[in-house]
Amino acid sequence: MGTGVEVIISAFIATFIAQFLKFIFYYIKHKSINFRIFASTGGMPSSHSAAVVSLMTSTGLILGFNSVEFAISLVFGLIVMYDAAGLRRSAGQMATQLNMLVDAIYEQRPHSFRNKLIELLGHTPLEVTMGALLGIAVSLAIHYKFLFG
Repeated sequence: MGTGVEVIISAFIATFIAQFLKFIFYYIKHKSINFRIFASTGGMPSSHSAAVVSLMTSTGLILGFNSVEFAISLVFGLIVMYDAAGLRRSAGQMATQLNMLVDAIYEQRPHSFRNKLIELLGHTPLEVTMGALLGIAVSLAIHYKFLFG
């Protein structure tokens, strides 16, 4: 298998595993099945972090951790993880506050247009870290399976 294929496969598998774990955690917490979790953002672990760290790790393992490609993937990954824990998390918290304001207005004017904002957009630092660790684990497993098996 080509080296690019290994990078792509590890990123997709890390993303799928992260989304599947969110599905499992949702079921454990709410005792109900919610297939929308597979297409949602936010939650434990961060699938964005899992994907970009898997991309970084695979690139480093294949081309070297001092390669230009690894440097590019590292900067890209850090931006994505910073965005997940920073900007998108803040946007989710703002959406929560706006939804409470809309709910208060809707109580007084029940025939008004009501459209809720998505609140679970970003991640806590722990969710980002766990996604990153998952990405490392997946890419190591795939790389050494390709290498030795």
